[in-house]
Amino acid sequence: MTVTTATTATTATTEERKVTVVEPLYVASAGVVSAAGLGLDALAERLLGGGESHDEPVGEDAAAYPPRPVRAVRGLDVKEHLGRKGTKYLDRLTSFGLISCKAVLEGIEVDGARTGVVLATNTGSVSTHSTLLHDTLTLEKPYLVNPGRFPNTVMNSTTGQIAIRNGLRGLNATVAGGQTASLLAFRHARLALSLGRADRLLVGGVEELSAPAAWAWHRTGVLREGAALGEGAAVFTVQPDRPAGGELAELLACESRFTPDPRDYADGLAFAVSRALERSGVEPGEIDVVSLGAVHQRGLEAVERRGVRVALGGAPSATLRIADALGETYSASGSMQLAGLLALWKAQPPITPVTALITSVGWDGNAAALVVRSPR
Repeated sequence: MTVTTATTATTATTEERKVTVVEPLYVASAGVVSAAGLGLDALAERLLGGGESHDEPVGEDAAAYPPRPVRAVRGLDVKEHLGRKGTKYLDRLTSFGLISCKAVLEGIEVDGARTGVVLATNTGSVSTHSTLLHDTLTLEKPYLVNPGRFPNTVMNSTTGQIAIRNGLRGLNATVAGGQTASLLAFRHARLALSLGRADRLLVGGVEELSAPAAWAWHRTGVLREGAALGEGAAVFTVQPDRPAGGELAELLACESRFTPDPRDYADGLAFAVSRALERSGVEPGEIDVVSLGAVHQRGLEAVERRGVRVALGGAPSATLRIADALGETYSASGSMQLAGLLALWKAQPPITPVTALITSVGWDGNAAALVVRSPR
């Protein structure tokens, strides 16, 4: 990776210091599975006020959900997209990941040896874990549980399936980082590409809905009244070289920060944002829009806004709330925030380049920020 330098002034003194500015990475393609439908076009339609919205769960355990709005992925026939072979025991999490990666690789010539996967998740498939646990406790003998479900209990099952089905033999990583997992995945991808571990990476996040997970959200009381739960996947082809057909976006710096004291969460996010801006060579006043991640979470919503305000020196000129359209997608939220920006830029191409900031903050003390620029 080519490195240049820029100078910024410290807040305490007028003394200048050198900051390493990273070269951009390029998003060549995107694959999205969400409550809005498949692809960026469906997502743009939902964000611009179109498309039909449903608030009821789907699936075999739909009747077991708590009384809370749900933005589920509907009408998705896995066999239609992936064929019948090897799809009998796929859970929703793996299905979303495979379908989004199939879309992201369409029309791209892939060097399997130099292409890898970095995918964000929470704990893997909660529904699979819960089903096997239930069967183990309720069936006559533990060995009567369905063995076909066991591969899905491994947290990195989805990335493994993606690599096997698409012949990707490069870096294969699963990032479990809670709310900030998707942005941590982008940070991991940047590091891997800068070290020459791969020439191209499929980077994103995936999350599934299930009755056990919905009850966990409902009982904790973390989400505000009326906030919907969501699911889906957003995966992007990320590479250091500008694609021949043009990029969907430029990914600049992605920085993270862990803060152990909840009273300092806003300061932790402000640090991550400031660091990301410095390493991107972007001034706070150059940020045109901020995509917020914790918009439905009690307490964290105010923390995130305060951290952004401190880092930018005031309230942002515009904000984007993807979770209002897609629901709370937790570990996939950062990827969905990026997908939302790309969808809007594709539907309504900016006259001049737009610089955006994606933020995420979690109850575990992690905070992260990613700087993104629209195509030039």
